[in-house]
Amino acid sequence: MEKINKTALLRQELEKDGIKNRFNEMLGKKAAGFMSSIITVQNSNPQLKECEPMSIIGAAAVAATLDLPIDKNLGFAHIVPYGKVAQFQMGYKGFIQLAMRTGQYQTINACPIYDGEFISENRLTGEIVFDFNAKKSDTIIGFAAYFKMINGFEKTIYWTKEKITNHAKKYSKSFNNSSSRWQQDFNVMALKTVIKSLISKWGILSIDMQTAIVTDQAVIKSTEIEDIEYIDGTTTDFEDVTETKAIETPKPKSKYNSEAEVQQDLLKGALTTDEAEKIIAELNKKAK
Repeated sequence: MEKINKTALLRQELEKDGIKNRFNEMLGKKAAGFMSSIITVQNSNPQLKECEPMSIIGAAAVAATLDLPIDKNLGFAHIVPYGKVAQFQMGYKGFIQLAMRTGQYQTINACPIYDGEFISENRLTGEIVFDFNAKKSDTIIGFAAYFKMINGFEKTIYWTKEKITNHAKKYSKSFNNSSSRWQQDFNVMALKTVIKSLISKWGILSIDMQTAIVTDQAVIKSTEIEDIEYIDGTTTDFEDVTETKAIETPKPKSKYNSEAEVQQDLLKGALTTDEAEKIIAELNKKAK
């Protein structure tokens, strides 16, 4: 039996008017270049050449929705083979990019922690102390993530390397596979893990960020990003994040006391721009 050329099938799917129109809706003038990059990504990975074309297109559609490049060298978003299908995977730089787009973060970052640098952690207050001048060796003992918002709120989390490894083994069936991203680039995946945990528990969950969290490590079966399946683990790899297969539209508050509250709900998608402007105008009137 003649082997099916899935590279040719992918090209054929990308030439269909429905798919072209969908990417044009999402990316406008950037659509043609982005669609060409889908072919480039498939050609760069022999395993992706064996994956179902629509799973590759579905993963690419998520990246397009989030306006993130899929070039693996950039580290924002990835199309990853898993057996005969492709998964969408966020990169840690992608999570940082989406966070910064909200305009609410002064800074956000993640880094490895070396032997001697971790000093203490207060379980009650959450305060974590590092001494970056106390490095004893190049041995990485854990990973930390930090953000500070423009309103002054800041948060740091720290996971030991052992905790990250146990976490990965629990939530990724492919962890021990030599071709998995965990085995190929553990440190980058560890950085993503702490950044994702930090944002999902303490950060601003804009609509784009919700999409990124829900679709990360999922097989996307259409360009509408409605039919998704998790085959490498659970719907989420964070114990404290509510598992969900659909992104629910946040509800607005019944009463707003400040412009900051209005801006927060605008970012979350609970309010439209027009609604937010009307509420702010009413607050300003009351203030006078």
